[in-house]
Amino acid sequence: MDMEQYIDELRKRREIAHGTAKDIEAQHGKHRLTARERLELLFDPGTFTEIDSLVIPRFESYMGGKGSRYGDGVVTGFGLVNGRHAIAAAQDASVLGGSLGEMHANKIVKAMRMALQYGCPFIALNDSGGARIQEGVDSLGGYARIFDANCEASGVIPQISVIMGPCAGGAVYSPALTDFVFMTENSYMFITGPDVVKAVMQEEVSLEDLGGGRVHSTASGVCHFLTKDDRDCLNQVRLLLSYLPSNNQDDPPYVRPVDDGERRCPELEQIVPVDPYKPYDVRQVIGSIVDDGRFLEVHQLWAENMVVGYARLNGYVVGIVANQPMVLAGCIDIHASIKAAHFIRICDAYNVPIITLQDVPGFLPGKDQEYGGIIRNGARMIYAYSEATVPKLMVILRKSYGGAYCVMSSKGLRGDLLYAWPNAEIAVMGAEGAVNILFRNEVKAAADPAARRKELIDDYQRKFNNPYVAAARGLIDEVIEPRDTRRVLIRALELTLAKRERHAPKKHGISPA
Repeated sequence: MDMEQYIDELRKRREIAHGTAKDIEAQHGKHRLTARERLELLFDPGTFTEIDSLVIPRFESYMGGKGSRYGDGVVTGFGLVNGRHAIAAAQDASVLGGSLGEMHANKIVKAMRMALQYGCPFIALNDSGGARIQEGVDSLGGYARIFDANCEASGVIPQISVIMGPCAGGAVYSPALTDFVFMTENSYMFITGPDVVKAVMQEEVSLEDLGGGRVHSTASGVCHFLTKDDRDCLNQVRLLLSYLPSNNQDDPPYVRPVDDGERRCPELEQIVPVDPYKPYDVRQVIGSIVDDGRFLEVHQLWAENMVVGYARLNGYVVGIVANQPMVLAGCIDIHASIKAAHFIRICDAYNVPIITLQDVPGFLPGKDQEYGGIIRNGARMIYAYSEATVPKLMVILRKSYGGAYCVMSSKGLRGDLLYAWPNAEIAVMGAEGAVNILFRNEVKAAADPAARRKELIDDYQRKFNNPYVAAARGLIDEVIEPRDTRRVLIRALELTLAKRERHAPKKHGISPA
């Protein structure tokens, strides 16, 4: 046999691994791309290099198969994303439904270990029917190894899960262990049970209602980014990666700015009403401050009273955490606490400075919140801010009341440089509430209770409910004009980028459950 024959044999095997035209047509019929088409969109053109393309299922080896299942339902490899190395695994629904067996899992784990060893992001494209039934416990053991690899890589390299089809049963826990989860509108994920399968088969409930992207983006909070289709989804993954370092030893990618670092923002004085009861969209504040108004929001559709995401200041990547007065008046509830804490810990893990924009009347009161564990979940934010050693800058835009002041990057939690606008109210509670408690009897006994009450509110506001008391105690570093917010933050950021902070030696802390 000459070399040409050997090469011909190799090419035939590769053709089998790539699937037939019928396989590709079936995937397109579901309005989904094939695994390799997805990888070509994810990676910079012509840079993806496949590995383990000739792996076959273990059961086929036992039965003397001839490689009819090359690749074993998952395509793995490496390439460049935005000019930087990344490693990915894309499940191939055209091979045994993308189901996970022993060799399938081995390929994924190998790719994850490579990403960890070489310090580059790992992206998992999920499109699978779940565990391969005919391989039994070998499939379950494969999932466990993937989960372990997820945990080992956590906080060391960015891990991104992309749900582009079904993701059911044990498969859902790998995405849950990663940093970010993307879903397309025609994908779904749920924990499989006999009653669930029966309900779906009998058309009592749709897959979309049970665990579609919309459900997990708005109700459960599992999904961080909901996208229209495969192309939109992969473009968003590339955009997210442009804000993240390759690993926890690198800094986020710097981009030479076009926007002027000394630019003033007079529009902020109109965007944020002086009246503390009037709402506004904090995204407009963020857009005014950051470079070119570009802000990549994370978890946009869940816990909307808290806004988090990535932007740049003078070319440097920052993570933004901001109260949203348009929803629940910006109060912090259980979901907002979980959302902010998760985002803060990701920023800290990957050396992204945190900018907090505070306008918060407090934690959301009510029986449902208390029964749901607002104390326990609110403590997650405290832990996350305290644990974070990256630069922590904060601006109080308007209200900062009670425990909410404490938990959002205060000096007590080792916030670095903290600022307040001149209209800021920093106190245990608002002036009206304080007067109702402190001077209840005096107001009641007054000849004109309404006039006396207003007089006491104005006096309390002047003496206590302003930023100057906090400034006098050194609890904020400066009171600034709103129009100077961008340039003040840039100067503070460029100073604090050199920050070095260490915690007391320990195996690990214990975050509130």
